[in-house]
Amino acid sequence: MQLTDVGANLTHASFREDLGAVLERARTAGVGTIVVTGSSVEESQQAAELAATHGLYATAGVHPHLARECDADTIPALRALASHSKVVAIGECGLDFNRNYSPHPDQEKWFVAQLELAAELGKPLFLHSRDAHPRFAEILRSLRVGKAVAHCFTGEADELRAYLDLGLHIGITGWICDERRGAHLLKLVKDIPQDRLLLETDAPYLTPRDLHPQPKARRNEPAHLPHILRAVARARGEDPEALAAATTRNARTFFGIE
Repeated sequence: MQLTDVGANLTHASFREDLGAVLERARTAGVGTIVVTGSSVEESQQAAELAATHGLYATAGVHPHLARECDADTIPALRALASHSKVVAIGECGLDFNRNYSPHPDQEKWFVAQLELAAELGKPLFLHSRDAHPRFAEILRSLRVGKAVAHCFTGEADELRAYLDLGLHIGITGWICDERRGAHLLKLVKDIPQDRLLLETDAPYLTPRDLHPQPKARRNEPAHLPHILRAVARARGEDPEALAAATTRNARTFFGIE
């Protein structure tokens, strides 16, 4: 069984001392492909370098939390990074109206700029939306966004339907394993067409709450992706191995990777 983790924040400081061991555990667990998330220009550069060194892939983008820090150099820097052979998508970009670390106008301005960059380059998008529906969908619709994944989907039925109607892929994380916050996903995940479902850990965040024993410091890592796969397969009433093959195929097609 081979899996693809389409979103792991491996540039995070918590992986600095043992990244080699983390990647070895992932391979042993059957996670053969990992896409490292870029959430700022600096982290996107680090993600591309890490991907080149370890045979992984990466995204290049600016998270909405950091939108207030963007300037005239941001898009040219991302454009340059996108030419790297291991960079397969623009993002993580989008809107986050939950924590509002950046003002809404700044978030929207730089979200649109990254959507336009992806269209210019013909790259897929790795998207973030939290408490930003329906504005998030309105922007995607107005720009006629093409290939994109709603990373770490945690929304309700109306939000899922809007994204599916827009043609988005849907990324599911260990949120579905949280009986407090993610129970609604056990029903909604059945509505995602199999050819648009992607799996991710969002490591080191969102450690599956029902994972026993819990890892040290509750740090999530790509080796836990099979646990998420099994939770999704149970909820959908599907065979885990068949679902693993389908989601891996989806990831390779979506990102254009081998």
